[in-house]
Amino acid sequence: MKVSITGANGFVGNSIVKYFGDSWSITKYDRNSIFRIESENIIIHLAGKAHDLKKSSNPSEYYDANTELTQRVFDVFLESRATVFITLSSVKAVADEFVGVLSEAIAPNPLTHYGKSKLLAEQYILSKNLPEEKRVYILRPCIIHGEGNKGNLSLLYKLVSNGIPWPLGAFDNQRSYCNIDNLLFVIKELIEQDDIPSGIYNIADDDALSINEVISILAESQSRIPKIWKFPKIIIYFFARLGNIVPLPLNEERLKKLTESYIVSNEKIKAAIGKPLPHSTYEGLLKTFKTFKNL
Repeated sequence: MKVSITGANGFVGNSIVKYFGDSWSITKYDRNSIFRIESENIIIHLAGKAHDLKKSSNPSEYYDANTELTQRVFDVFLESRATVFITLSSVKAVADEFVGVLSEAIAPNPLTHYGKSKLLAEQYILSKNLPEEKRVYILRPCIIHGEGNKGNLSLLYKLVSNGIPWPLGAFDNQRSYCNIDNLLFVIKELIEQDDIPSGIYNIADDDALSINEVISILAESQSRIPKIWKFPKIIIYFFARLGNIVPLPLNEERLKKLTESYIVSNEKIKAAIGKPLPHSTYEGLLKTFKTFKNL
C-alpha cells in the first residue's frame, strides 16, 4: 500500500510512520513541501498549525496552515487516482467550551482562529462532489496523548514527579482524552474497511476522567501515593483573580482550562468500524505516563 503523509514529522505523523512503516510504502511531506501524488492510493493529511495556548500567533497563520493548505492537498487528491483521504481536524472546530456530551450532530460554533480555520477546511472538503470510488474521513480528536507527546500532560507529570501536591482537588470535572494507539487503530480500520461511509467522526477514548483521576494515574505510573489537596474553592478563586494582576502560577483563565469539563462522544466511529477500541482510557493514560520517565 502506497501512502502519502503530510505533517509526517509531527507527533501523530511519527506515530503513524512507526506503526505502519513495515507494511506501507510511505512518502512524507512537511508543511512547506510541494505536495504531489504519483502512485499513492492513500492520503493522510496531518500538516497544520496547532492551537497556541500562549496566544502569540498571528491569526493568518492558522488560516494559511489549517485552511488553505488543506484545500490545496484535497484538490490534488480529487484530481488523482488516490481513493482514500484522511485528515485531522479537531473537536475545537465545533466548540471551545461545551456543556454535555459533544457529538457530531452539534452545530459548530468555534470562537478561536484555530477552531474557525479547522472548520473552514472541513466545510471546503464537504462542499466538493466526491467520486463514487473515493472515500473521505474528517477526524475530530480531542486531547491526543502517547509516547513522544510533550504537551500539557507532561507538565502535570513533572508536578507529580517533584512531589508537589495537586491543589485543585475540590473541583470535579470530566474530560475526554484520545490515546494515540486508539487513533492509529481507527485509521487502520478506515483504510481496510471499504464500506465505512465518508464523513466526520469524533475520536476519543471511551471514558471521560476528572483531573483528580488523571493525577492519581500519574502518581500510579511513578509508584507514588497521589497528593490531592482540596482547598476551599473560594480561596482558589481569590488567588486566581490575584493571578490576573500579578504573575502567579494560577490565574482565572488557567483555572478554567484545568477544571472545565469537555466530554466527547465516540459512538459514531465505533458503530462505523463495528469494533471496540483496543485500549481503555485508564490503560492508555497509564502507558503514556510511563513513557514520560525519559522526558
